This record gives sequence, C-alpha cells and structure tokens, in this order.
Amino acid sequence: MRRPLIAAACLVALAGCAGNGHTDHAAGHADHLAPTTPASSAAAPLTTASGAASAAPAVSDYNLADVMFLQMAIANHNRGIELIHLADKRPIREDLRNLAAAIRLTQEQEVGQMKKWLSGWSQSTDVNPDPNAHSHHGGMPVTDAQALAELGKLPDSEFEKQFIALLTAHQHNAVEFALTEGKEGASAEVKAFADKVVKSRTGQIQQLLNYQQ
Repeated sequence: MRRPLIAAACLVALAGCAGNGHTDHAAGHADHLAPTTPASSAAAPLTTASGAASAAPAVSDYNLADVMFLQMAIANHNRGIELIHLADKRPIREDLRNLAAAIRLTQEQEVGQMKKWLSGWSQSTDVNPDPNAHSHHGGMPVTDAQALAELGKLPDSEFEKQFIALLTAHQHNAVEFALTEGKEGASAEVKAFADKVVKSRTGQIQQLLNYQQ
C-alpha cells in the first residue's frame, strides 16, 4: 500500500507552495536571503585565483525573490537529475527514456547558468536547509529524497508507472516556483529564464501525462 505515496510525497510540497499565496513570499525570506549587494546596484565582479577580476554574468538588478528562486531551482534541478538517473538501467519504453535524457541534459545546462548568476551576485548557490526558512510558502517544493529512495526499491514491473508519476509531479513543482519568480522577481534575465522553465516543463508534463493514458 506504500506505492502510491511515492508521487504523493512530491505533490504535498506542490500543494503547500501553491496554496498560501505569493504576495509576501519574498519578504518572508529576507532573513536568510539578504543579498550582499543592493538590488539596484551592479553585481560585484568575480576574482580568479590570481586576483584578477573576471566578468560577472550580465545581470545587475535583482531582489530576494530572484535569489530564492535560483537557489530553489538548483536544488530542484539536481534532485530531478537524481530521479532520472534511477531509470538508467530500468526497462522503460524507449520514447520515455529519450524524454528523460533530454530533461536531464537541459537541467544540467540550466544549473550551470543559475550558479553563474548567483556567484555573480556573491550569493550562495545552496538553498537554506532549514524547513522553517520556507514556511511562508508551505515548505521546500523540491521532490522528497525519501520518494526517490522508495522508487529505487520498486521492482521493474512497477517502476515505470511510478517513475512517470514522480517525474510529472517534480516538473509541476518547477512550474510553481517559476511562476512565482515571474510575479516577484526583479531581474529581467532571470524572469525570462523562469518563463522558459514554465513553457518547457508544461510541455514535458503533457508528454508525461500522455504516457499515463
């Protein structure tokens, strides 16, 4: 009876984030996401080991919502990559395997870009692990590690169905906080990226739902 709970573990986080509203979302994170440079100023240049300045990513105006979104998106992307790796040696249909591989490659590339933005602002690339820090949006909307562990223990006969369900819920989470970034973020570049995330993940979700029919 434990099997359906794998997908539910991810959807609970999604419902919590979507249900509380977003108007005070960024303000609730001011205590743990305060940027080291003002939101209206240019990002500080990075320095190399020799001390020479290197060009920071071309993003200057940002706010706490931008920082929070990128940190959470990196955590979400990395968890999604872990999820997809669970299917590497499983007998799933070929078109699903190809879709999963494309999702993994996209998310690996996006993680690199997001880390560059945060580093350019002198911000940590890691999300605050304290659950209380995310209470304003119902918790961390990132796929639960236990859900991945349970998925990995399933027999081959049950794996594909639950893999599709968990990956679908995982991509829904990405859409949720990307939509929040569109409303509350200040960086034009990051907001454009969030819009791309919404569109691409929505398309992927539709493909995954088709597999469930």
